Amino acid sequence: MAEGLDLLDSAQLLSPHHQRVVGARAHHLRHHGKAGTDQDPDISLHVGFPTSRASIRRKLVRDLVGITGLKTLAAFVLMDAEVIRWTVSTDIERLPQAGRTWYSYPLAFFRNASGMLVTNAVLFGILAACGHPTLYGVWVLAFFTPHPLFVRIRSIAEHGCVTRSPDVLENTRTTRAGLLLRLTVAPNRVNYHIEHHLLAAVPFYRLPKMHRMLREKGLLGTPPSYWDVLRLASSG
Repeated sequence: MAEGLDLLDSAQLLSPHHQRVVGARAHHLRHHGKAGTDQDPDISLHVGFPTSRASIRRKLVRDLVGITGLKTLAAFVLMDAEVIRWTVSTDIERLPQAGRTWYSYPLAFFRNASGMLVTNAVLFGILAACGHPTLYGVWVLAFFTPHPLFVRIRSIAEHGCVTRSPDVLENTRTTRAGLLLRLTVAPNRVNYHIEHHLLAAVPFYRLPKMHRMLREKGLLGTPPSYWDVLRLASSG
């Protein structure tokens, strides 16, 4: 079974996005078990808030102009080459390199990134066959610019500026999201984050109902908007 998971992880389940599905799942489970503590593997994504408006502005600008995306791509390449340990957070842990040869780096990269490379080649091929190869650039642009911005806002909203506690009702936040934000920052009802942490097995389309039930029992109040959270995060 472990070997099967390793094979799935290496192939990344033919994911067009530069992620490893099995690895991300294991990382996310650790996050659920350690949220609100110093052992949370995602703590680097939301620690340090609130901060100043100038700091928030610099972060968002770096996201929008592609600087964060380029740094993310570089990290993915180093992770696939097995230079640094794989993670979905911003913590960097260098792996032991003793005994490795120069060609072990590209071999590791192509082994680990094969799924991403194949699916992106197929996507480009389909667009080229349809006479619109330049449309592939939209996917690349989205990866480098709005995607890091949306991930940052989502991370701050989910666990930024909350109480450091093992209690899910205190260390996690549910946020209001209208149609536009659901299409960008909060797809698949991820804004119902307290509900997700309380019962991760609940499917995303049932989270609004779970939210209503928790509010009826007096366990939750009116959730803030994403703008409310950003104002709080920039109040330092």
